[in-house]
Amino acid sequence: MALWQDAFLEGGPNPRLGSRFNAEGQFLPEHGNTVVAQVTAGSATEAALIDLRSALMALPYADHFAFTPIQSYHMTVFEGVIETRRARGYWPDDLALDASIDAMTQAMSAKLATFTPPPPFRMRLVEVTPLGLHLTGATDLDEANVRAWRDALADALGFRTPTHQAYGFHTTMAYQKHWPAADALGLYERALAQLGADFAARVPVLDLDPPAFCRFADMNAFPPVLRF
Repeated sequence: MALWQDAFLEGGPNPRLGSRFNAEGQFLPEHGNTVVAQVTAGSATEAALIDLRSALMALPYADHFAFTPIQSYHMTVFEGVIETRRARGYWPDDLALDASIDAMTQAMSAKLATFTPPPPFRMRLVEVTPLGLHLTGATDLDEANVRAWRDALADALGFRTPTHQAYGFHTTMAYQKHWPAADALGLYERALAQLGADFAARVPVLDLDPPAFCRFADMNAFPPVLRF
């Protein structure tokens, strides 16, 4: 059983409700930075994601989810820092835990100014979940390359999160405010399996921009600071 299915059965509210988004599904200020590969604007992948978003929003219990805007779609390559998670392991070892996000972004940009990018990678769908896309490398070599990016960025920036290896590649399309009742799981499993098959047939390999170091004020947009 996938992690999302376990969470669905466990139920309960999202711990980020009230900090990342509110009960109305509006995203709240939460500053940080990150390295992401953004979905290419105007691409076949973006068009398929727009249709998938509409399909997810049409499912029963869609009001249990806060849906992210289309312009925010990306795949996280490396988690940066975020103001709500100031702790060693999630923060560069040589930078103060109380530093502002603006100062952190400037310092991390300087570290990345001489970064040598690993080889490029391509990604494909593993499954559609209620929260978006679970992704993996299109081939074993692509998977090795995207993980080489994560390792190289960790070395350059001076920290590795406790979930450095386990943190799955994904595109977030929604956050659950509160999971639907457990007896709705079967409905979601059937609907998502069909949506996943349709998406994979339409988009065998995702259209992603090369990774970029981005900042964000909330989950609505991830403007680039430094492109690789």
